[in-house]
Amino acid sequence: MSETIEEITSVMGAERIGNAPARIDWILTDSRSLCFPEETLFFALKTKRNDGHKYIHELYERGVRNFVVSDLPENGEAYVDTNFLKVANPLRALQRLVAKHREQFQIPVVGITGSNGKTIVKEWLYQLLSPERIITRSPRSYNSQIGVPLSVWLLNEHTELGIFEAGISEMGEMEALRPIIQPTIGVLTNIGGAHQENFTSLQDKCMEKLQLFKDCDVIIYNGDNELISSCVAKSLFTAREIAWSMKDTERPLFIESISKDETGTTIKYRYLGFFKEYRIPFIDDASIENSLNCLAVALYLMVSPEVIAERMLRLEPVAMRLEVKEGKNGCVLINDSYNSDFASLDIALDFMARRTEDKGRKRTLILSDILESGQVSKLLYRQVADLVHSRGVDRIIGVGEEISAYASRFEIEKQFFRSTNELLASGVLSGLRNEVVLIKGARVFHFDDITDVLELKVHETILEINLNALTANLNYYRNKLKPETKMVCMVKASAYGAGSFEVAKTLEDQRVDYLAVAVADEGADLRKAGIHCPIIIMDPEVSAFKTMFDYKLEPEVYSFQMLEELIKAAEREGAANVPVHIKVDTGMHRLGFAPSDMPRLAERLHRQSTVIPRSIFSHLVGSDSDRFDPFTRRQIETFEAAAADLQKEFNHKIIRHICNTAGIERYPGAQFDMVRLGLGLYGIDPYTNRILHNVTTLKTTILQIHDVPADETVGYSRKGVLSRDSRIATLPIGYADGLNRRLGNGHAYCLVNGKKAPYVGNICMDVCMIDVTDIDCKEGDKAIIFGDDLPVTVLSDVLETIPYEILTSVSGRVKRIYYQD
Repeated sequence: MSETIEEITSVMGAERIGNAPARIDWILTDSRSLCFPEETLFFALKTKRNDGHKYIHELYERGVRNFVVSDLPENGEAYVDTNFLKVANPLRALQRLVAKHREQFQIPVVGITGSNGKTIVKEWLYQLLSPERIITRSPRSYNSQIGVPLSVWLLNEHTELGIFEAGISEMGEMEALRPIIQPTIGVLTNIGGAHQENFTSLQDKCMEKLQLFKDCDVIIYNGDNELISSCVAKSLFTAREIAWSMKDTERPLFIESISKDETGTTIKYRYLGFFKEYRIPFIDDASIENSLNCLAVALYLMVSPEVIAERMLRLEPVAMRLEVKEGKNGCVLINDSYNSDFASLDIALDFMARRTEDKGRKRTLILSDILESGQVSKLLYRQVADLVHSRGVDRIIGVGEEISAYASRFEIEKQFFRSTNELLASGVLSGLRNEVVLIKGARVFHFDDITDVLELKVHETILEINLNALTANLNYYRNKLKPETKMVCMVKASAYGAGSFEVAKTLEDQRVDYLAVAVADEGADLRKAGIHCPIIIMDPEVSAFKTMFDYKLEPEVYSFQMLEELIKAAEREGAANVPVHIKVDTGMHRLGFAPSDMPRLAERLHRQSTVIPRSIFSHLVGSDSDRFDPFTRRQIETFEAAAADLQKEFNHKIIRHICNTAGIERYPGAQFDMVRLGLGLYGIDPYTNRILHNVTTLKTTILQIHDVPADETVGYSRKGVLSRDSRIATLPIGYADGLNRRLGNGHAYCLVNGKKAPYVGNICMDVCMIDVTDIDCKEGDKAIIFGDDLPVTVLSDVLETIPYEILTSVSGRVKRIYYQD
């Protein structure tokens, strides 16, 4: 909705500097996502790691004229025709503005919170309720202190129902979100261990989440969960409760029975005296619980049981992520083929734009009709065309009657088709070459068929990389640092097997200070792919010095001989002030200058002008073990003294860093100026061996299932000796893919439909066999080698090695799929 700058100033209680007329349609908190500058209000948010005020000049140059700030720019007079709205806290001002915006709507609003299932419940409610209602919902997982106001701002005059998620990670956060969402219907999905480190108990977490429902008309939750029921009782709500139960027949929504078969689950229930049933095409317990929460909301909103049953049967899996896949003919696919609305289109186009900077690939959008927007089509597709043009899309392929009718709005290369089948039959898709293709469609258009045609299918085994989990791990460790402490993120060995570019791009988006790779070629590849962040080369080779100069890579220097070679190479190339990183050996005894070398090193550096020390660092030998603590403390003391000896010889600041992942956690006093984050970035705490947020999932597919009698054997050398008649499944993954042979013969297992399936016999080069005798499964089902429910640390413990080895052993022939929630 459009608001005048005068209205916004008044609502926020801001001091306005400037009197330029303006109407605001867009709220911006991330300068990289700018789309419509003239209609945008930028909130300069301050966080522990960043300050939005740094981007005001850049945004002004790009056309933004309206800013919410806590500090005015020093040269404010240079900003002509600009409004600065000065407030004490821009985040609180944003939340206050959107809370006032929410008050304009006297409509039902569903607020969803809980540890898991929020996004699925939200999207399933959309599938169940949207045919009759125009719904505004949170885009993707926008449920944070910033994400919630950005979501609620999307409410407009057409909205008939709002559905918004609220997530918290510490005490006191829900009180800020409640007035923004102002839910009339509250749904608490469950309470689990996510973000538990910031809560003293699960009860505290539950009570904090329940703050969202303080003024609700009705609260929906699992009445069989003793913790939740107890906390609801303590909260003394006056709202009606729909506490569904499988045990208590007195509950308003009683679940009579749950029956699973191979294709789905049938649920019989009693509500207000009548008996009904419905079926969902899922059999996992989480989906059943999510459907029960959706059932309660639909019944409260007086959707008939018959309509509920019809739509429950057609529920589709929720793709809570943008997937990046390798396509045919040099294309990169961004798959978002599950929903199509204006807000999520903007997010997806922004995601595509950030991943095509400086890569020279054409940007192609395959877009279906946008359904149930509530807007007049003429206005809607004018807005879509404006968005597509502003995001730098080069070509659009439109699918659907409505979008085709407004083809003239798109002033770029274009093709339009009435249906998905018409597009598939046209041959247009086979002509896509070296393009980044965003596939974005409403469910009814079945754009999965388009993805199937475009995707390069090279292997049935895939490695999934969760970019949101990567960011969550980064922030977990950032929160342990002083605000001024810098961070190096290790992306060597193809980002520990995860794939260097997508990981590096995500980290660059999060504004990390440095990336580090092993060799110059890795750094050069990142530069060619469009990564601008400073990059340290940890294992530089003399033969690669020119590559480092050409691509502005910063080498580690660990010996006088190497320093001399580097100086000579820099002089030959005419390079000057090349940043280098001085490595000191404090006890690893691998590479590095001796601490006593610092005076001589400083003297040599002063006698040349080609290289300049940017940082000095060392490696901790045993920071992940208590028994090495005395040695670690001596290393830190030795390093601090060596760094001081070098620094006193130079006027410019030389950055000091010694802490690795375990050091960040265990030695906060040794942060110095910078730390290096390695394994923790990928979700593994090297001190406790626990998983933080799992980043990588290795999965494959059952090729074939055999019934093998007890007197037979399985695999090479007849190692797979059976003790009973067995069902043996074959998977297309072997030691050439990174599945270690020592895991075979029952030493480890994978997961099939959530159950343990031991490896049988020797693991082969390209395949392996597993025992699925006690598992309900079929050919085509997925098998998880490691992932959320089977941590990679389980495999590394079996192999008596470290998780690094497992992660970096995943072969390059295994296809990587990246996704963002």
